[in-house]
Amino acid sequence: MSTNKILIAGVIGGVVAFILGFLTYGIVLSDFWEANTGTATGVMKADDEILIIPMIIGHLTWGMLFALIFGRWANIKTFATGAKAGAAIGLLCTASIDLVYLATMNISTTTSTIVNLLCVAFISAIVGGAVGWFLGRE
Repeated sequence: MSTNKILIAGVIGGVVAFILGFLTYGIVLSDFWEANTGTATGVMKADDEILIIPMIIGHLTWGMLFALIFGRWANIKTFATGAKAGAAIGLLCTASIDLVYLATMNISTTTSTIVNLLCVAFISAIVGGAVGWFLGRE
């Protein structure tokens, strides 16, 4: 598969991740996160303190990870297969970090960790689906 197609798929995945992340974390569950942080204080930045460039780069990196795996090695070319792989990758990557954070830091609770894992699996399924769909286009 061409490098250009993989790069475009990665950008599409990054944009989808950014939009769904904003809707999920910033709008729908914002009150939940405020009520379910760990005992550490001053962890979350105020809206006007959020650094948008690293946020964008982080989401683009997530999309590129899926595009690279799907396009170079896994040959994923459908929305359904991309969604399944995306959910699995998102869940496993996030669990490896969130569970260590839960065990060693005061920035989350068991409840917020479980909800975050579910959110990332959902978002990653849609991102993976979008990437797989684009890679399958002729």
